[in-house]
Amino acid sequence: MKEQKILITGGTGKTGRRVIERLRHLGVNNIRIGSRRETPSFDWDDPATWEDAVSGVDTVYIAFQPDLAVPTAPSVIGAFTSVASRHGVRKMVLLSGRGELEAQKCEEIVKTSASSWTIVRASWFNQNFSEGFFLDSVLAGHVALPKVTSPEPFTDVDDIADVVVRCLIDDKHHGKTFDLTGPELLTFEQAVAEIVKATGKDIAFEPMTMDGYEQMMRSYNVSADEMWLIRYLFTEIFDGRNASVTDDVEKVLGRKAKTFSQYAFDAVKVGVWN
Repeated sequence: MKEQKILITGGTGKTGRRVIERLRHLGVNNIRIGSRRETPSFDWDDPATWEDAVSGVDTVYIAFQPDLAVPTAPSVIGAFTSVASRHGVRKMVLLSGRGELEAQKCEEIVKTSASSWTIVRASWFNQNFSEGFFLDSVLAGHVALPKVTSPEPFTDVDDIADVVVRCLIDDKHHGKTFDLTGPELLTFEQAVAEIVKATGKDIAFEPMTMDGYEQMMRSYNVSADEMWLIRYLFTEIFDGRNASVTDDVEKVLGRKAKTFSQYAFDAVKVGVWN
């Protein structure tokens, strides 16, 4: 286990940095952090950085930015996995999204490129409320979102990272696809209500039309690419296709997935919403 050299793409992101922390805690220190700021650097938008990043590596965690849902993702993942395989990468663990067509195309690419692979699909992250995306809205006491009526099985990033680490260091997960969810279904309004309960703060929730939300986002200078992704998520992915829970977290880890309410109380303890 300790002789593996593992590249963690997205090494400073929500899942990547947690995966690195857990690997080091287990004594796995032969880790390469995939980031623009590291040496060698790694940038999904710059294929010239890929060869140096995968050189001497036998295992890769693939956490693509901005999201596997974007139309260009399959071509980028195809090119990256080709480079990785040519340089001797044996195992690939892909972080994927539930219910996303482009993500499923990327999954198939990884399956055909790697001699050992695991797919880790995840639902909407709990930490989107505390580490970007919705954080400013929660702090402002007003969360406005496009109206979605179907519930989601919000998933905790700590659970995702724990599963990814097991998949990276244990070959028994080769050839498996895990659908990770939290243990319950919540609407976005119910999720905000759990944060209100945990913080004791007055946080309003406002459902909006997609057009109204897009107009508001443009006033905050949100880029066209980010806005495309938001529209895609809220008009297609949040249509109920993911309104189910699994026990895959428990299958891998031997424990229950974290509830949203526990996540909210844990976030309060570290002061993220102060």
